[in-house]
Amino acid sequence: MSESILVVEDEIEISRIISEYLVREGYEVTTAHDGEEGLRLFQEVRPQLVLLDLMLPRIDGFEVCRNIREKSEVPVIIISARQSDIDKIHSLGLGADDYVTKPFSTLELVARVKSQLRRYNRYYKKQRVNEILLFEGLTINFNQRTVKQDGEPVVFTLKEFELLCVLARSPGQVFSKEQLYQQVWGQDGADDIRTVTVHIKNVRHKLGEGSRHPRFIDTVWGIGYKFIGLKNEDT
Repeated sequence: MSESILVVEDEIEISRIISEYLVREGYEVTTAHDGEEGLRLFQEVRPQLVLLDLMLPRIDGFEVCRNIREKSEVPVIIISARQSDIDKIHSLGLGADDYVTKPFSTLELVARVKSQLRRYNRYYKKQRVNEILLFEGLTINFNQRTVKQDGEPVVFTLKEFELLCVLARSPGQVFSKEQLYQQVWGQDGADDIRTVTVHIKNVRHKLGEGSRHPRFIDTVWGIGYKFIGLKNEDT
């Protein structure tokens, strides 16, 4: 069965070109040309990935992304002419998985789609048996994709969860931002490592810690990050 992709883009020609390339790759593509239609079709089609413009009629892309993320963890790739860091950071903070600026290479966009779908399928369709990490105050269940801090559940987006997993699997190991971007997003992209910074900030916020007195994720200045949680010796 072909994977389904929803393209929410108000520029008809851009929507058509993207759709044609995706169909050639074997995907089922549904298109919407405003935010309201995009949300309606998201509920009806249940796509495995969403390509989303920001400047949409009726409901803008930020609100569409927020609404999708409240209901689903499917990958969301922003495609927008807005190139400011503020827009990128805001989109990623709402749970978008990637951000592509216009004009873009259609072949690169397709490659990013494939990368996001591979990672999504890896975490949601392949079960890890009895893979649980226990630290003092933190439990990570890979099979159920759940995190509990001091016994209370903490909800992460897929990319936030993946980042935490990469770090927690190798306590004490220093990962550069480039390494984390490559492992979690599956791509090399020195220009996109700010994405890692934003997601690390979100993870820390949800864990209730800052960079000055971390309990779980420490900043190694000039390099990247490392996990410093203490293993639970009672288990």
